[in-house]
Amino acid sequence: MPRFMDVHHGMHGITPEALHAAHQADLDIQAEEGVDFQHAWADPDSGTVWCLSDAPDAGAVQRIHERAGHPPTEVFAVPVEA
Repeated sequence: MPRFMDVHHGMHGITPEALHAAHQADLDIQAEEGVDFQHAWADPDSGTVWCLSDAPDAGAVQRIHERAGHPPTEVFAVPVEA
């Protein structure tokens, strides 16, 4: 299954608890689009959040995040890994 890294901007001051809650909101509905969110990272100072997932396509990642209340700014395919 393809892998994706999505980026959210504007989440300044995000706490570990808020990141966990947002990630859990994704996990709760991810199966409805065939997405498997692997991990999330955040930089509260810049307001940037990154999420790694396996999904059928970028649109599925976008839709889950939108439904969970935090649409990503960008979704990138990750076709090569080391």
